[in-house]
Amino acid sequence: MRAQHLRVARPSDDLGALVAFYRDALGFAVIGSFEDHAGFDGVMLGHPDQPYHVEFTRERGAHAGRAPSAEHLLVFYLADEAAWDEALARLDRAGVARVASHNPYWDEHGVTVEDPDGYRIVLHRGPWR
Repeated sequence: MRAQHLRVARPSDDLGALVAFYRDALGFAVIGSFEDHAGFDGVMLGHPDQPYHVEFTRERGAHAGRAPSAEHLLVFYLADEAAWDEALARLDRAGVARVASHNPYWDEHGVTVEDPDGYRIVLHRGPWR
């Protein structure tokens, strides 16, 4: 079977704020970017050894707005205890506050934070089952 890769893409009004958040608070790396591609600017962030990345785009002259609800989530499962500890320390160093999850399940099993656009990221403590 061929290796698979997942890209999650969404629009934003502030690519710079998202880059700082995903890079500094979540430890992602900028793996690509583009400017004025048919009126769009964009940036891709991910981890070179993981089969996923996120893409944020800004359409020139358009307004993307904020997350439509508190249930728009990206969930990352951190099975390794050292990775969990480092993720929490990175959030603290970046000054990112935790938020109460809309669904209490996530608070029982991890921490939830909000990115600059109001979308929520859950860091789940433990492996995907």
